Amino acid sequence: MDKKTISRDGTELAYARAGQGPAVILVSGAMSTGGTVAPLGGLLARRCTVLRYDRRGRGGSGDTAPFAVEREVEDLAALIEVAGGEASLYGISSGGALVLRAAASGLPVRRVAVYETPYADDEEAVRGRAEYTARLTEALAQGRQGDAVELFLRLTGLAEEMIQRARQSPMWAGMEAIAPTLAYDDAVMAGGRVPRELLAGVGVPVLAVAGGDSPAWMREATRAVAEAAPQGTYRLLEDQTHMVDPNVLAPVLAEFFSQ
Repeated sequence: MDKKTISRDGTELAYARAGQGPAVILVSGAMSTGGTVAPLGGLLARRCTVLRYDRRGRGGSGDTAPFAVEREVEDLAALIEVAGGEASLYGISSGGALVLRAAASGLPVRRVAVYETPYADDEEAVRGRAEYTARLTEALAQGRQGDAVELFLRLTGLAEEMIQRARQSPMWAGMEAIAPTLAYDDAVMAGGRVPRELLAGVGVPVLAVAGGDSPAWMREATRAVAEAAPQGTYRLLEDQTHMVDPNVLAPVLAEFFSQ
């Protein structure tokens, strides 16, 4: 990230900018930075002006206590100013929940696209999210960053063997370093249910995309987002999972954002 801007509460945000055309801001999900969406950004930059950034508490960006979801919305407001006063937003996973909240808040957003925001309406899943929130809050309060990362990886469905292998990998220290931001994504998800009332207030086109090889509940949640947004569209990408191929996703987003 070679550029910096300042959010409303004084937090410094690191970002990169590339390309020409309609402005699009890319928002990463949990346990990730702006670098995670760099491959997608490079492809979109052929048709759009792309801004990708490190969300607060990650990478080259700062952080300011206490956290509130509104602060992350203000971060996007600062980046929209950098983009020229208006921009479209793309969010993957829990980053999708953030961009939907930003659009509903009335920021000058042209269009919104999300990929598999992990909402759920199933009561068992909602109870599981509540248990995750409680255990995550406890782990972070006690400074057990590694345990917090493990909790998140289990939530994603990663096998226990893979989690223990990850603990021994060189990337683990970096994951522990941004573990406190897991609470930020958890707050953005707001319990995990599809926020139909919030989505009803999004007055711009919304493209909700899912992978054809992703679990059924994830596809259903994505479809629910499209159905709840007044100008929502659902799109399924065949043979894709939550780890979507940027080469498959980029043309779909570029067409949507260029309209």
